[in-house]
Amino acid sequence: MRSNALFHTVALSLVMTAASLGATTAAKAADKITIMVGGFEKQIYLPAKLTEALGYFKDEGLDVELLNEAAGVDAENQLLAGAVQGVVGFYDHCVDLQAKGKFVESLVQFSQAPGEVELVSTKHPEIKSPADFKGKNLGVTGLGSSTNFLTLYMASKAGLKPGDVVTIPVGAGGTFIAAMQQDQIQAGMTTEPTISRMLKTDEAKILVDMRTVESTRAALGGTYPAASFYMENAWIDSHKEEAQKLANAFVKTLRFINTHSAAEIADKMPKDFYVGDKDGYIKALEAGKGMFTPDGVMPEDGPKTVLTVLSEFSKNVKGKQIDLSKTYTTEYVKNVK
Repeated sequence: MRSNALFHTVALSLVMTAASLGATTAAKAADKITIMVGGFEKQIYLPAKLTEALGYFKDEGLDVELLNEAAGVDAENQLLAGAVQGVVGFYDHCVDLQAKGKFVESLVQFSQAPGEVELVSTKHPEIKSPADFKGKNLGVTGLGSSTNFLTLYMASKAGLKPGDVVTIPVGAGGTFIAAMQQDQIQAGMTTEPTISRMLKTDEAKILVDMRTVESTRAALGGTYPAASFYMENAWIDSHKEEAQKLANAFVKTLRFINTHSAAEIADKMPKDFYVGDKDGYIKALEAGKGMFTPDGVMPEDGPKTVLTVLSEFSKNVKGKQIDLSKTYTTEYVKNVK
């Protein structure tokens, strides 16, 4: 009898332990936050991998997984499908999505300038300004992407009409370079390190530079907040503690960028991001480091510029009433100590 009772006691203990372990594992899985990045290697999205490298997610007690997606518009779709909890991508998706009845907001604003450059193939010296885009094929990361809207806006400001140019989705990095080498595109909008790679081989020249606040204002007529960390408003509202921890981690990274040299930042990044040219990577980062906000706060005049661009070229936004106050929040970044 005693051995039978002992057996039942041990069995019950094992079942309870297993149940407890299962609950802990389930809780841990539920606590995991998955973030889709619209291109790991792009310097405009550098704060994502840098936060991971500096250990700031772990310092906040967060279990964060970063996933890579070449185009921001595809990352946005992953968020809406519930596959990820957050996206590192352009802020303008927050405006565009509201027009579709989906509410997402920038929790941390990484940059106050797009960090984009319009490159022109050296095979086409006749292109001296956006006014010369007429009849040309222009490379963008994807149709419906931020680079697509910005390209069309630049053409419009130069006096061109819809249909005067054709935008071709060519991605970034190797696919962008190949498209220009093969003359599939005569000009295109891209970021570092692709910019430096093409300048180094003298296959392209800079036509419009939007890597600084000043040059962006000249090109677009205002500050254009771009790279950001955005999430669904409902998720933020129901996970305030996690939202604050994410804001803490990312703002600490932005402070690190603001107080360290390009070389010190580059040393923290994966070596394959240099694409075999660390010096070029550092030089590019030195030129573009000023695009990052020092504190994650949305520039006051930025959302209006974004709305102006999208109202003209996004079929979703055109003619719609957009409440910009619901496309970003400064509550959490301002709480970071």
